[in-house]
Amino acid sequence: MLEFLAAYLPLLGLLIFGNIENLVLASQGVVAGAKPLRLSILSILCVILWLIVGTFGTQIALQYSNIIEFIGGLAIFVLGIQAMLDARKDVETEEEIIEEYVEERNR
Repeated sequence: MLEFLAAYLPLLGLLIFGNIENLVLASQGVVAGAKPLRLSILSILCVILWLIVGTFGTQIALQYSNIIEFIGGLAIFVLGIQAMLDARKDVETEEEIIEEYVEERNR
Protein backbone atom coordinates (compact mmCIF):
# COMPACT_ATOMS: atom_id res chain seq x y z
CA MET A 1 0.00 0.00 0.00
CA LEU A 2 2.82 2.44 0.81
CA GLU A 3 5.22 1.14 -1.83
CA PHE A 4 5.02 4.40 -3.77
CA LEU A 5 6.69 6.17 -0.81
CA ALA A 6 9.77 3.94 -1.04
CA ALA A 7 11.07 5.94 -4.01
CA TYR A 8 10.93 9.16 -1.98
CA LEU A 9 12.48 7.77 1.21
CA PRO A 10 16.05 8.92 0.44
CA LEU A 11 14.78 12.49 0.06
CA LEU A 12 12.39 12.44 3.04
CA GLY A 13 14.59 14.73 5.16
CA LEU A 14 14.73 17.30 2.40
CA LEU A 15 10.97 17.16 1.93
CA ILE A 16 10.37 17.80 5.63
CA PHE A 17 12.98 20.51 6.04
CA GLY A 18 12.01 22.06 2.71
CA ASN A 19 8.63 22.86 4.22
CA ILE A 20 10.40 24.51 7.15
CA GLU A 21 12.42 26.51 4.61
CA ASN A 22 9.16 27.71 3.04
CA LEU A 23 8.04 28.95 6.46
CA VAL A 24 11.35 30.76 7.01
CA LEU A 25 11.11 32.45 3.60
CA ALA A 26 7.49 33.43 4.21
CA SER A 27 8.37 34.93 7.60
CA GLN A 28 11.20 36.89 5.99
CA GLY A 29 8.72 38.23 3.45
CA VAL A 30 6.35 39.32 6.20
CA VAL A 31 9.14 40.99 8.17
CA ALA A 32 10.28 42.78 5.00
CA GLY A 33 6.76 44.15 4.58
CA ALA A 34 5.69 42.12 1.55
CA LYS A 35 2.03 42.18 0.64
CA PRO A 36 0.45 39.01 2.11
CA LEU A 37 -1.69 38.22 -0.95
CA ARG A 38 1.21 38.59 -3.37
CA LEU A 39 3.45 36.57 -1.03
CA SER A 40 0.81 33.82 -0.81
CA ILE A 41 0.38 33.61 -4.57
CA LEU A 42 4.13 33.49 -5.18
CA SER A 43 4.55 30.84 -2.47
CA ILE A 44 1.85 28.66 -4.02
CA LEU A 45 3.41 29.04 -7.47
CA CYS A 46 6.81 28.03 -6.07
CA VAL A 47 5.30 24.98 -4.38
CA ILE A 48 3.57 23.94 -7.63
CA LEU A 49 6.80 24.44 -9.58
CA TRP A 50 8.71 22.43 -6.98
CA LEU A 51 6.10 19.66 -7.26
CA ILE A 52 6.50 19.53 -11.04
CA VAL A 53 10.30 19.51 -10.83
CA GLY A 54 10.16 16.89 -8.10
CA THR A 55 7.75 14.69 -9.99
CA PHE A 56 9.83 14.58 -13.14
CA GLY A 57 13.27 14.86 -11.61
CA THR A 58 13.01 12.31 -8.80
CA GLN A 59 14.52 9.41 -10.74
CA ILE A 60 17.54 11.49 -11.71
CA ALA A 61 17.83 13.09 -8.27
CA LEU A 62 17.84 9.76 -6.43
CA GLN A 63 21.36 9.15 -7.70
CA TYR A 64 22.48 12.34 -5.97
CA SER A 65 20.21 12.24 -2.92
CA ASN A 66 23.04 12.56 -0.38
CA ILE A 67 24.49 15.63 -2.10
CA ILE A 68 21.05 17.18 -2.56
CA GLU A 69 20.16 16.65 1.10
CA PHE A 70 23.44 18.20 2.23
CA ILE A 71 23.04 21.28 0.00
CA GLY A 72 19.37 21.63 0.98
CA GLY A 73 20.18 21.31 4.67
CA LEU A 74 22.98 23.86 4.35
CA ALA A 75 20.64 26.28 2.56
CA ILE A 76 18.01 25.86 5.29
CA PHE A 77 20.65 26.48 7.97
CA VAL A 78 21.96 29.61 6.22
CA LEU A 79 18.44 30.97 5.71
CA GLY A 80 17.65 30.37 9.37
CA ILE A 81 20.77 32.27 10.48
CA GLN A 82 19.95 35.07 8.04
CA ALA A 83 16.39 35.32 9.38
CA MET A 84 17.64 35.51 12.97
CA LEU A 85 20.21 38.20 12.12
CA ASP A 86 17.62 40.25 10.22
CA ALA A 87 15.19 39.95 13.14
CA ARG A 88 17.93 41.12 15.54
CA LYS A 89 18.62 44.17 13.33
CA ASP A 90 14.93 45.03 13.45
CA VAL A 91 14.93 44.76 17.25
CA GLU A 92 17.99 47.02 17.52
CA THR A 93 16.38 49.59 15.23
CA GLU A 94 13.19 49.47 17.26
CA GLU A 95 15.16 49.94 20.50
CA GLU A 96 16.92 53.00 19.01
CA ILE A 97 13.58 54.51 18.02
CA ILE A 98 12.22 53.95 21.53
CA GLU A 99 15.32 55.50 23.11
CA GLU A 100 15.01 58.60 20.88
CA TYR A 101 11.33 58.90 21.76
CA VAL A 102 12.05 58.67 25.50
CA GLU A 103 14.82 61.28 25.22
CA GLU A 104 12.50 63.68 23.39
CA ARG A 105 9.77 63.23 25.99
CA ASN A 106 12.19 63.89 28.85
CA ARG A 107 13.25 67.27 27.37
